[in-house]
Formats: sequence, C-alpha cells, structure tokens
Amino acid sequence: MAESITEGTLKQWLKQKGDYVEADEEVATIETDKIDVAVNAPKAGTLTELLANEEDTVAVGQDLFKLEPGEAPAGGAAKEEPKKDEPKKEEPKKEEAAPKKEEANPEPKSEYRKPDSAQPAPKAPEPAKKSEGKSAPESPAQPQKFQRTENRVKMSRMRARIAERLKEAQNTAASLTTFNEIDMSALMSFRSKYKDQVLKDHGVKLGFMSAFVKASTVALKELPAVNASIEGTGNSAEIVYRDYADVSVAVSTPKGLVTPVLRNAESYNFVEIEREIAALGKKARDGKLTLEDMNGGTFTISNGGVFGSLYGTPILNTPQCAVLGMHSIQERPVVRDGQIVIRPVMVVALTYDHRVIDGREAVTFLVRVKELIENPAAFALHCA
Repeated sequence: MAESITEGTLKQWLKQKGDYVEADEEVATIETDKIDVAVNAPKAGTLTELLANEEDTVAVGQDLFKLEPGEAPAGGAAKEEPKKDEPKKEEPKKEEAAPKKEEANPEPKSEYRKPDSAQPAPKAPEPAKKSEGKSAPESPAQPQKFQRTENRVKMSRMRARIAERLKEAQNTAASLTTFNEIDMSALMSFRSKYKDQVLKDHGVKLGFMSAFVKASTVALKELPAVNASIEGTGNSAEIVYRDYADVSVAVSTPKGLVTPVLRNAESYNFVEIEREIAALGKKARDGKLTLEDMNGGTFTISNGGVFGSLYGTPILNTPQCAVLGMHSIQERPVVRDGQIVIRPVMVVALTYDHRVIDGREAVTFLVRVKELIENPAAFALHCA
C-alpha cells in the first residue's frame, strides 16, 4: 500500500475456508481509494479461517485469514469436509433420481410445459367470462408504464476519491478552457498508409493517440508553463518546471476514470507510444494497475471522442496545470484557398490553471499541437 492509504474495503474472497492455495496465489481483493490491491498467500497451505467478511473495512496490517502450511491434499481435503455435512442431502437426491431417472431429464421440459398446461385451465371458465380472462392480464401491464423503482448502491472508494479530487480541482485552480479545430485529413491519410505495415512489423495498432501525445510533448517543451505545477501555499509556494513529460492517459473503466502515466513520453516514437498506451489500457480494464502506474503525471490527455463527444471542457487532474481534451471527428465544410471543401475536423480543448498559465501560452500550445497534427511529416524534426 502507498503511505497515504491506511484502510480499504474487502471486496471479494477468491478462496474460501478449507481451500488449498499455492504460494503467492491471490486469496482476496481489497478496494482502496486509488486501485484494487490483491492479497496473496504468503506460502502454500490450506485456509483454516477467514477473519473478515466481504464489504468490511480493513486496515493496513490487519490479519485477514489463517493459513495452515502444507502440501495439497491428495484426495482434496476441502472436498471431504463438506461431504460429511451432506450425507442426508445426497441420500434424498439418490432416492429422487432412482425412481424417476427418466423424469430427471424431462423435468426442464415439463417446467416449460407448465405455462402451456396452465393455459387450457383458464380456457374452461372462458366461455362464461372471456372478457374477464382478457382483462386480468391487461391490468398489470398498465402500472408498468409508470414504474418508479430505485436502486441504491454504495459509492465505491475509487468513485468517492474521484469525486473528491474533481471537486478539489474546481475549488483550488483558476480553471479556464480554450478551444481550437484541427483538420485531421493529413493524419488520417498518414495512418491509412502505414497502419497495416506497423501492425505487421510491430504487432501494434496505429491510432491517433500516439500523434497527439507526441505533438503535446513537443509543445510542452516549447511552453514549459503548461507542463508545470504549483507546490506549497501562500508565500512559500513554488512553480515547478520540468524538462520531461510524464503524460497521464485517461482510461475509462467500469469503476471510473483512471489516469495511468506514460513516463518520459517525449522519448518515445509513435509505435512505442501506442504499445505503452495499449499495455496501460489493458492493465486498467483488467484492474491490474499498480500505484506506480498511477502516481505522478505532469500533463493529461483525455479522449472523449471514442464515446462520441463533440465538445467538452475537461477538468484538471491536480496538481497538474493543464489537460488536453480530444473529441470525435466530424466532416465539415471548410474554406481552403478560397474554395469550400469537406474536411474531417476534430475540436480540441485545453483546460488550464490560469494561476500558472497565461492565455497566450495556452492558445499557443493548442496552435502548436494543431500545426503538428495537420502536418505529420513535421514530427521528423523532433524524432532525432
């Protein structure tokens, strides 16, 4: 656990009392504010007691289970114990199966036939009151149009932490968002030309994210304030400028938005960026991110376009001072050399902390990203 984490929620027991586990085999999962942490068996043996229930709050260092070291039982000790408690259950099962072995298989069919057999039963009174028979099934259908059910689910630790951080960002930073439009035709042509070759040679799908990450790292080097952060408060506050770019890539998971970090992104080429992002995305979706994967980050890129977003104002990932929002690509009429032509256009947004970044720097950053995306060949000047 990180030093900032003191407790978590026991979300799931993967093994039960009496189960045999190998050394380092995962026994339980604990949900913390940041990630899910696996609890592994310290050595091979049999679980003799579970000391906490699912959904219990557990503290760092707390004992969760008792383990009796030893080798795996030959016949399966865990299976023998339940059988002692179930001799009576097994006997009636055999008795039921013995006299009606043939009916054991048709039973599911007979259940499906029950509605059919039930239908002729109401047909008997139908001659007297057919209208009543019809009105009966119709009456329950009417309330279903105006159902008002509610489902209350406890907020997960991760979702609660995300909510806390987002509100903290709004309350702390002087957030402002600037927009620009990018003609994606050159990058789309570049991708179409090389994606098959990249997949064949490197086993990686060439997308748009690598171009935006690379363009951002170039712009961050030229405008270091966008890559900075504030440390301290009041008269002791300092602005930290960096000569490296640790880019946080926003990834959507069932539990919420997480931002694993691509460290020293300025040192990677397109293929390496795509490979790293794919690996981080897979770890995020599988719930295998570590605290090391999440900590740090100097600048964030969020691609809402994959969900169809056209415009948006991303929220800062504090203590970072800027976040770039990508959106969906739409064909639009634009003017080129005095002529109206159709071009694929993406709207990009940069939300920045006005305490550190001036409007000139923010706008210049987006313009620089736009120039590089619209002319992918220009990346050759920054890849040496």
